[in-house]
Amino acid sequence: MMRCIVVDDDELSRSVIEDLINETDSLELIKSCEDAVEAFKVIKEEHIDLVFLDIEMPKMDGLEMLRTLSPLPQVILVTAHEKYAVESYEYDVTDFLHKPISLARFMKAVDKAYNRFENNRADITSQDKTIFIKADSRLVQINTEDILYIEALGNYMRIFTTGEQKYTILSTMKDIISKLSSDDFVRVHRSFIVRLDKIKTIEDNYIVINNKQINIGKAYKDDLTQKLNLL
Repeated sequence: MMRCIVVDDDELSRSVIEDLINETDSLELIKSCEDAVEAFKVIKEEHIDLVFLDIEMPKMDGLEMLRTLSPLPQVILVTAHEKYAVESYEYDVTDFLHKPISLARFMKAVDKAYNRFENNRADITSQDKTIFIKADSRLVQINTEDILYIEALGNYMRIFTTGEQKYTILSTMKDIISKLSSDDFVRVHRSFIVRLDKIKTIEDNYIVINNKQINIGKAYKDDLTQKLNLL
């Protein structure tokens, strides 16, 4: 099931899309937002897979939101003006719905989003000292000894490795840490997993890895301390 939000300043338009979402088994409505500013906050705080986004809105329009937010969940643009269609596809939107929305056209767009959701879902498997991740429609093998740290970015995870390489995948903290050795990796913050032998220094409430300062969350401090080989 895809977790989605609606972003539209028109109350009637929001209500129509909300009803369509609630009648669709593959969708779960998380929030209905009046503007892009509110939507930004939701996307940063919640795991969102799909955004139904109006283009013409006050404060920040839909295209400006597409340009600003990264990484961005899948987006289905909804507008009364077809003139925006060409520009919108520059941002790799999943589909473009023209108001008023018919049920058949809505379902076609949702099916396209769901197929993309399934194909892009991170496929993480582990074997000895390596993991395979699905990134950009290909399987990539990563030596876990090369991983510096992993950062959560909304509904994506970014893996940072030696050589300044990084991979962005659709996944969750729970999924990825379950594939990593608990002897080598530890979660130190709600948004960070680090490899223990890559820690350079620990000062006050932050860790330094490869010149990156990573805050240590209070809830994770005891677990980190237990795993350190202290003299």
